[in-house]
Amino acid sequence: MTPAKLLAAAFAALCLAACNSTQPAAVAEAPAIATRNVTPAGFRLPEGSGCAGAIDRYRAIMANDIAMGHVNQGVYATIEGEIDAAAAACSAGRDAQAVALVRASKARHGYPG
Repeated sequence: MTPAKLLAAAFAALCLAACNSTQPAAVAEAPAIATRNVTPAGFRLPEGSGCAGAIDRYRAIMANDIAMGHVNQGVYATIEGEIDAAAAACSAGRDAQAVALVRASKARHGYPG
């Protein structure tokens, strides 16, 4: 075999070997694991009427959804801010406005009622 053919064969072998590199494959980060996957057996929505009852029930639903992993932390924080605004209106005696804020938040985030 001539030196040129030997060099060409070695070069071809190196090129093919590069295709079979053993670099580690990129691994996607695992999603956060929820602390539970079902609503607790004794879970009951808070009772109450008016804006305070509506706010308490929405907070309970959100606490359950974040614990189950049904909502991410960013969305949860947004909804908590909206609930806080409704609670402030409720505390100030603006019941109708507070209930409207809860309903708007639920509609915006896909919750019924």
